[in-house]
Amino acid sequence: MTVKEVKDFLSNIQPFQELDNATLGNIAGAVIVEFYPKDTLILQQDGPPSDFLRIIKKGGVKVFIKPDVNEEVVIDYRSEGDTFGLLSLIRGDKSRANVKAVEDTVCYLVTKESIQGLLDSNASFSEYFLKSFLNKYIDKTFSEMHSKSLLYGGGDKLLFTTPVGELASRTAVTAPNEISIKDAAEVMSKRKISSLVLVDQDNLPAGIVTDRDLRDKVVSKGLNVGEPISSIMSVPLMTTEARDYCFEALLKMIRYNIHHLLVVDEGKLRGILTNHDLMMLQGTSPISVVRDIETRQNIEDLVPVSKKINRIVHLLLKEGAKAGNITRIISEINDRLVRKILEIAERKFGKPPVNYCFIVFGSEGRKEQTFKTDQDNAIIYEDPKTAGDGKKAEEYFKGFCNFVKEALVACGFPNCPAGYMASNPKWRQPLKIWKDYFSTWIHTPTPDSLLFSLIFFDFRPVQGDIKLAEKLRSYLNKTLKNQNVFFARMAGAIMNNRPPLGFFKSFIVEKSGEHKDEFNLKFRGIGPIVDIARLFALERGLSETSTLERLHELKDKHPIVMELGEEIEQAFEFISLLRIHHQIELMEKSLAPENFINPNNLSGLEKKSLKESFQLILNIQEAITELYRPGMVNQ
Repeated sequence: MTVKEVKDFLSNIQPFQELDNATLGNIAGAVIVEFYPKDTLILQQDGPPSDFLRIIKKGGVKVFIKPDVNEEVVIDYRSEGDTFGLLSLIRGDKSRANVKAVEDTVCYLVTKESIQGLLDSNASFSEYFLKSFLNKYIDKTFSEMHSKSLLYGGGDKLLFTTPVGELASRTAVTAPNEISIKDAAEVMSKRKISSLVLVDQDNLPAGIVTDRDLRDKVVSKGLNVGEPISSIMSVPLMTTEARDYCFEALLKMIRYNIHHLLVVDEGKLRGILTNHDLMMLQGTSPISVVRDIETRQNIEDLVPVSKKINRIVHLLLKEGAKAGNITRIISEINDRLVRKILEIAERKFGKPPVNYCFIVFGSEGRKEQTFKTDQDNAIIYEDPKTAGDGKKAEEYFKGFCNFVKEALVACGFPNCPAGYMASNPKWRQPLKIWKDYFSTWIHTPTPDSLLFSLIFFDFRPVQGDIKLAEKLRSYLNKTLKNQNVFFARMAGAIMNNRPPLGFFKSFIVEKSGEHKDEFNLKFRGIGPIVDIARLFALERGLSETSTLERLHELKDKHPIVMELGEEIEQAFEFISLLRIHHQIELMEKSLAPENFINPNNLSGLEKKSLKESFQLILNIQEAITELYRPGMVNQ
């Protein structure tokens, strides 16, 4: 290292590039160089303060805090040209966060005396650090991470970091389940509560009654208030564990359309959690969107509510939610929207002549939607007993499905360009025909059959007779057993979609056209992981459709996932979150969200992480080639 090398480096980064030549030379002449191997803990939370301002010359670090032993909250990743350690350097008391090298890292170290002198004498230098750096990276983030006050603004972040037990601190009010409706109502009125937990003779929870039950089942029906409360209580009770995070409770409330959850701790009743509690925690709640959906009775009134869903994505992302958490919540809300549309359709067209199940596939089937994507849906209906019954079913579902298609378009879900929708008569069929489809695709794996398999085998039921979907899934798993030729062909198909990483670990981008210097992050990055998880899950007979759920279930069932499961999940989460960030940035510029990114716009650490993720996928694809031998099967 020479003084000139250090000076040249500093002259290109903020805020050192604001210094005059002589001052910069003095700083460069006093710099110390240190090397930190990967995983070195450079600074420790609550440990000694930093004795230097460290400037990353090469490599990268992770800045994180640990609110408790089992929890790690990442504040930031920093790479070449970034600094760390200023706050504890200036205050001289302790380090506020942990800083660990995520790769072999070289840092330039500037002494406290030099930095303090610059802060005192150079206004632009001081403003950069004290306003931009401290506020953005340390003070604000640190206080948000540690604050558990419901009055604090970081509500959605708390949704993913606050255990249910902390929120449901009050004891649930209970009463015997044999008391009268009148007595129960008096208890609720006196205690000013919206729900009452009813217990049996052994003092165990037997049911719950809410103010809604009193309105809908007693007042509106003119029911005798002398009747036992057990006649209107809701069972079974929905519970959540005290150690679960609040977003898990939120998912249950959305999924089951309930507003109260019992909180249990090691089997014992701990308290009760309401949707109001979660709304107080968040400030803006996805539950409020679901409630809006449930109150709408026609498509025109659903349209403005559907537009709120994208704002939830933005809000959750801004407050630090993982990609997997965002997609799970959005999928639940989208499911509720689809169910409401189907309910409106049934009122319009009357009761269906046969039982049916509305299924979704693609990203919706895998619960991996963020912003609204093309429609991917179909209908399975029970096998008609006669030809006449079949004709009635087809006539009914023709109008029904066209109505649903147009309603979804109005709510922001465009038509599928390839026609994979229930409005296409090919994709609204009785169970027998669906079984025939699946059997043909598996036993005659032509390119078209493989394409259909990759699309439709991710199906998931949303509304109707769920048993029809369960029967089809069971048939699929049974038919796939020992179908080595099919799996070899499927492996061959997914081998054709390789991540855009060249031999020398450079990104492969489009050479010309609309997306010059870009690549499709969804198709080339997320797609291969989805394909890998699907292949392994189908081969092992799993019924899960979500990529993360498939990987979790495969950890003790498939050799590749046993070895690399954690790394695959991390790569999937990272690439998915990168894609969501990119789409949010486009929407903030009033542009339509899409999947093409220019890698030159990424930070150094993002580029490195993306290359490592792509290399992991390539390694797994090579392992698949060895396991499934797709090249040995005649095409």
